[in-house]
Amino acid sequence: MHAVTGFWLALPPQMRDPVLFAIPFFLLLLTLEWTAARKLERLEAADRPASGAYLARDSMTSISMGLVSVATTAAWKTLALLGYAAIYAYLAPWHLWVGQWYTWVIAILGVDLLYYAYHRIAHRVRLIWATHQAHHSSQYFNFATALRQKWNNSGEILLWIPLPLLGLPPWMVFFSWSLNLIYQFWVHTERVGKLPRPVEFVLNTPSHHRVHHGMDQEYLDKNYGGIFIVWDRLFGSFQAETFRPHYGLTKQVDTFNIWNLQTREYVAIARDWRSARRLRDRLGYVFGPPGWTPRPAAVTGDSVRVASSM
Repeated sequence: MHAVTGFWLALPPQMRDPVLFAIPFFLLLLTLEWTAARKLERLEAADRPASGAYLARDSMTSISMGLVSVATTAAWKTLALLGYAAIYAYLAPWHLWVGQWYTWVIAILGVDLLYYAYHRIAHRVRLIWATHQAHHSSQYFNFATALRQKWNNSGEILLWIPLPLLGLPPWMVFFSWSLNLIYQFWVHTERVGKLPRPVEFVLNTPSHHRVHHGMDQEYLDKNYGGIFIVWDRLFGSFQAETFRPHYGLTKQVDTFNIWNLQTREYVAIARDWRSARRLRDRLGYVFGPPGWTPRPAAVTGDSVRVASSM
């Protein structure tokens, strides 16, 4: 722990990512949850369905994806820093002072609102879904699943451009982004039930996020919020948890290969693009919602006559 703390403090203040400091706590909570899950499963009555809280190979896959994500996210942030710094320095009409409390409120709420927007787009546009689907590919829901992160952060980086344009320093954008990610770790668990109603009304909780990871029809494309669930309540995407979800994708994947999990949907998009004959169908496969298929070509009177004469 001291080594991690020393490394973190040795970094320039703008590059001190809280996620790096939080990793030991992630691993501690993951271990505690795994131990509790094993104990509780042994105590469950025989007539109750097993929770299926953990599968060792699945968890190792999630952790491996998370470790790679630390490196890829750092690379994306370095790239974004150049663009954000230029926007902040040359385009922002004013610079918000970090010493004011309201600047932090703007940063945290702004990151979370734009995360909601990105997250909703990621579930409705297949090209973005190709990046995000890896996080949903596990059929288990636990702290390890929280670490099953994407390797392509380009969508979020583009969507947060309004923040430096509003006058938020780039390092504050990144810091708020990391706080948002850290918060979302603890909502990936089945070991926390519903919390008091005021908390459930305002904040994203394990109950709300279980719904988001559910593949059940009632739960699909619901509860996109990061820290706050109020965005879902305001924009009509909220769904309360009414039964234990079934987790994973609507078409489950049968692999623990982290490269395949990250790239499989991109490969599927390329395959569908090549198979399409019309440009609009090709665009639909890329920018339509996941599962989009083209409508059959309309049958005209001339084509009917031609077909009947053959």
